[in-house]
Amino acid sequence: MADHLPPVLLEACVVIGASSDKLREVYQAFNNNGTPEHLLLEPEVLHVLAPPFVSRPQAESETMRPHGRRRRSFLRKKREKPPSAAAAPSQGSEDVSVPKDIDLMALPQLCFPGGLQVTNKQEDEQFHFLVFTDVFGNKTHGAVMQCYRPIQEGTSVFQNGAGSSKTSKLFSAYSFCVISKYPYYTALKDCLSCLLIQLRTCRLSDMEDRVKEFAAKLALVPIPPPGQLHLMFTLRPLTIVLPSREDKDHPAVDLDLNLPFLCFRPQQLLQVLSCLLQEQRVVLFSANWARLTLMAECLLLFLQPLSWQQPYVPVLARGMLDFLMAPTAFLMGCHVSHFEEVAAETDDLILMNIDNGTVTTSSSDTVDLPEIPQAAADRFTQRCVSLQIHFDLHQCCHVSCTDISEQRAQRRAWQHNLNHDIQRITLELIVNIFRDVSSHLNYEHRVFNSEEFLKSRKPREKLFYKKVLETHIFHSFLKDRLNRKMDDFARMELGTRSEMQKMKAMVEVPCRPTMQEIQARRKSSMTENRLSKRLGMSLPNLMDDQTISFQRNTMPSNIVVSEPGLKTPPKPVKVFKLPDFPASLSFHSVQSYYCELIQQLGKTIFSVQNENPTLLARYSAFSLGSTFHPFYNQVFNPFTLLVLSFLFFIYFCRFYYLRGFINTLCLRRLDALSDFQNLYKTDTAIFPTQLVTWLMDSLHKDERKQADRRPELKRLILKVKTDNEKPSVKPDDHVKKFVLPRENLHREEFVRCVQECGIIKDVATIHRLFDALTEDTRGNHAWPDGRKTDRAVTRLNNRHSVSDQPKQVDPELFKHFYTFWKEMEAEAQDVNLPSDVIDRLDNSECVYKFSSCVKTSHGVGKIAMTQKRLFLLTEGHPGFLEITKFRDIQEVKIASAPVLLVRIPSLRIQTLSRPEVFEANLKTEAELWNLVVKEMWAGRKMADQHKDPQYMTQALNNVLLMDAVVGCLQTQRSIIAASKLVYFDKIKHEVPMMVPKTTSETLKHKINPSLGLAEPQTVHVLLYTPGQLTCDDSKGGMNPKLWVALSGGKVVVFDAASWSMLQDCIQVGESQLNCMLGLDQDQVWIGSQDSVIYIIDTHSMSCNKQLTEHRHEVTGLVMDTRDQHHSQQPYSCSSDGMILQWDSASLKVKRQFYLSCDRLSSIHIYDGALWCCCGDSIVELKKNGTPQRRMELPDDLRSMPSSFSCFVVMPERGQLWTGCADSGELCLWHTNNRRHPLRRIALPGCSGVTCMIRVKDQIWVGCRGCSGVGGQCDGQLRSQVLVMDPESHTVAKELQAHSDSIQTLCSAEDRYVLSGSGCRDGKIAIWKVE
Repeated sequence: MADHLPPVLLEACVVIGASSDKLREVYQAFNNNGTPEHLLLEPEVLHVLAPPFVSRPQAESETMRPHGRRRRSFLRKKREKPPSAAAAPSQGSEDVSVPKDIDLMALPQLCFPGGLQVTNKQEDEQFHFLVFTDVFGNKTHGAVMQCYRPIQEGTSVFQNGAGSSKTSKLFSAYSFCVISKYPYYTALKDCLSCLLIQLRTCRLSDMEDRVKEFAAKLALVPIPPPGQLHLMFTLRPLTIVLPSREDKDHPAVDLDLNLPFLCFRPQQLLQVLSCLLQEQRVVLFSANWARLTLMAECLLLFLQPLSWQQPYVPVLARGMLDFLMAPTAFLMGCHVSHFEEVAAETDDLILMNIDNGTVTTSSSDTVDLPEIPQAAADRFTQRCVSLQIHFDLHQCCHVSCTDISEQRAQRRAWQHNLNHDIQRITLELIVNIFRDVSSHLNYEHRVFNSEEFLKSRKPREKLFYKKVLETHIFHSFLKDRLNRKMDDFARMELGTRSEMQKMKAMVEVPCRPTMQEIQARRKSSMTENRLSKRLGMSLPNLMDDQTISFQRNTMPSNIVVSEPGLKTPPKPVKVFKLPDFPASLSFHSVQSYYCELIQQLGKTIFSVQNENPTLLARYSAFSLGSTFHPFYNQVFNPFTLLVLSFLFFIYFCRFYYLRGFINTLCLRRLDALSDFQNLYKTDTAIFPTQLVTWLMDSLHKDERKQADRRPELKRLILKVKTDNEKPSVKPDDHVKKFVLPRENLHREEFVRCVQECGIIKDVATIHRLFDALTEDTRGNHAWPDGRKTDRAVTRLNNRHSVSDQPKQVDPELFKHFYTFWKEMEAEAQDVNLPSDVIDRLDNSECVYKFSSCVKTSHGVGKIAMTQKRLFLLTEGHPGFLEITKFRDIQEVKIASAPVLLVRIPSLRIQTLSRPEVFEANLKTEAELWNLVVKEMWAGRKMADQHKDPQYMTQALNNVLLMDAVVGCLQTQRSIIAASKLVYFDKIKHEVPMMVPKTTSETLKHKINPSLGLAEPQTVHVLLYTPGQLTCDDSKGGMNPKLWVALSGGKVVVFDAASWSMLQDCIQVGESQLNCMLGLDQDQVWIGSQDSVIYIIDTHSMSCNKQLTEHRHEVTGLVMDTRDQHHSQQPYSCSSDGMILQWDSASLKVKRQFYLSCDRLSSIHIYDGALWCCCGDSIVELKKNGTPQRRMELPDDLRSMPSSFSCFVVMPERGQLWTGCADSGELCLWHTNNRRHPLRRIALPGCSGVTCMIRVKDQIWVGCRGCSGVGGQCDGQLRSQVLVMDPESHTVAKELQAHSDSIQTLCSAEDRYVLSGSGCRDGKIAIWKVE
């Protein structure tokens, strides 16, 4: 059990000093000959106190023995054993038990890093701190208090005073080292200070008992769970607070993060952080041993979420200086007296002198290493100016505190807020340095394209990034990015994106500088040479005026400028006060202490469950600052109570965590399992799986029987047992660098290579690119017209499909293609357009292609293409002449223009904007430009008609790939190869592109939730959660959101105000998701095929709560909005017919009942009754589960393998509308008159009804299309959304927007309806409601 015991503050308390023999020798020598002013002795371990300190009854001890190593209190006196044995207690007798992570061999030196001194005067007590790191990177922390006591003849530290009674003139140092697995430096220092007060006033004979009592009390203090719940305990005379970790991936912060800012200027801190990011050999120096560890810990916290991977020894004793000769990177600290010695004898060290605030190297007085990118450094320096790092300046205008507890509380609150501000500033620095890393990642194949990332950096920054990219610290950071870890870095990076960055993230096109970026780059280069052409870009809100934005926004695009996202206040924190320690530390007294703690936690949990924040304040809430206390004295309004209830709901799962651990210590196994079962529902992120497994294995037979009789415990045991039996799958955390292939590529290998190198992700497009690069080049066919070419290529493919081997792409050809593609991107970055031209283009436009200088009907110049238009860049005096916007094109064709005695191929474009035809003598480029313009024209028409900008993005990708294919092949058949990439122009000729008028008028927009994925995903469920359209999330409000459930348990979130993507992937299990439900603005419940209801926190966008009461697939979720107490009453159902009513506050089942049916697929609430969709019937239930009436499937459908798929009830009309998955008709039932005959309504072009919702006084129906409806698009059938008129029982509208069956419908406040389709389409259509 030892390895799974609840974490407590104390790991061990060690007393270090000189042995009694040495002290006796020194005393005798002093009396005989005198002694030097300072005499150094060899320190030794005198005592080790390790928990547990209380012996359990024999029966319980026998129960626990087989499950772990038994650890007893160890108290060994040096006078009883020879010094050789004392120096190595780990090799002692069997009755000695020392915590396995503590190295007692090195501890004496570290507790006396400057040596154990014998002096002729009493010295003041001193503190310093230690960090021990094992080979696996696990850290253990220590706080050391060094004291002095007089030496008397024949005495040791704990001897009871026998010897000379006269005043001693010699004083010997000894130390108390409190060791903990957690970095509670301030708390441990406070604890040792309390011990010191007791030791000063106690008799020598009582010192041993006082130290043991001190250690035993600290062993009773549990560690707070991750979150915003701190623990407080009283150790006379101080009240001490243990701050919690922010989450399980962050360490606790219990030190003053402003210490580095008090010792160094921001520019020097940037130098040090740059050295750490490059994994240099860094040495800290100070005359104060305590500063070394505190400074080192602060620096490593500043690097979060990057984690230091190299050797870390913040305090080196005198005999450990040879550690500095290690050839690897490290972070170490030593006394400033060794500065000159270290600097002279060791090369390439970064030397930080904390005392005088200098940063130098061992070879020079300056640091000649690549610096942090200038823009990020300037932003950091600017932000540091706003920090208020002096508490006295903050406190000078406040009343003086007359109570030490109040003064400490004020200082603690001030430090908590300052630490939060510093962490935000340093996190902003890391985000600004590494913001662009994500744009060079391929998540599917776990590839980081480091070469392309380096090419995108400014010249003066490349050396810095090159060194950083080779480090272990960056490699670990990359793993987290590729795992899509949603940590503080990811949240800040997403939350501080500009509007244009959000828009760029929503389209998958090769990166090109926008006109706005070019202008900002030019202005930046003129005013500030240190900003490069790549980072000196402006990305303001797209809604801003273009001309003004050019003059106003010059901040580099990868630098955070969103102040609201950075100045977020600290999260509310609650402090739970532990009971006073028992007067006696006997077994029964400790058990009484635990019982009192369990009772106090129970009262707190009860108050939270009953949503009484005022009661909670009495029991357990204490403020971190004085400003919080009056909060509980005010009269709570309903909104305040709602907010407090939500906050306390977050906290009370931490109370379950604590109570479960305390119950474990008391061996109340069933109570502990019950607490952990509640914890599992409320926060799986902190669920202690190993401890629960041990509890399950240690249950006695009678306890096992009791657990089997309690359904919730039985489910927990089954769940944990099932998870433990699953084969352990090691997470894929490798990181690949893209390498060009060396062997021929088959189709599948080609897809992987193209995706890895970041050219394109869409599989269908890559297949067309493969066909283009494998086009047979042995023939010598001339370029005919388009239709003949298609037939010619078809004949060639047919001719070789049987006899030839499978097509392959030669590695040299791929390398040539890849090189040409990257050269195109590089050339595009150097586009330098005249200011007059930039002013004529939109902010977001990018130039993607230039022609050669050619003669046109409007003069000589270069034809340029953006994503919106063609324009002519005239020669001579550079000017702008718009040729046409793509949506205005009427006709594009190849002609020939007479030049002297020959005819030159030309391109003619007829537009709506001008009557004359534009003609350009493009010569050999004419055929490629013909393909390009036609594809862009067709893509624009598709995008406009279907209200889907993704079509234009796809067309743009197609034409860029055409350009690269022609450029790399350079053969007579290169145009034929490029024609393989034509997609939209082909569709235009094969399928009528005209969208019906009704569809065009009703369709508002389309979005692609599968953006960034290799293939479209099925949209299984849609959920709209309302908010405030003008609200900023960072200010505490919530924008409306669209939640999209895709295949494989993926959830994507859109901002419904701008339809920009907020979260590209929240993983919710691995199974298909069937239903979603929003609770207020705080939670989203999701029912899955794996029988679990997952709960997403809408603030953190994380899924740490699960409801596991269902045994089968969860198929429906619904909210009762008519509850008499105005509380939320969610209902859920599973396919086996079980219906559960939930208490949304406690997440417990209030009521459950069972409906006998083949399959329960959904539930709804109408007029206070539950309506259930079963396979062959629709059943109305009372809320107690009693059936009221049942509508059976019509007889003719019963003979077919058909079932009800959806239904809508209109109580005021007395109508029930039903649909079947395999029937192209709706059934209308009259609920008020069951004798009224059933009416069937045929649906045009429908082979089945998949979903149905009511919007205002309309019925919206999602259908599965049949052959011939709307034609076919690339072999994909079109499906319809039908709007039914309930009065006339007819189809009011037929809407066509999807090329696969409609899977789900949802309403957005009755203003819009959103429809999601199957994986062949994978889009979401947004419809206006009239």
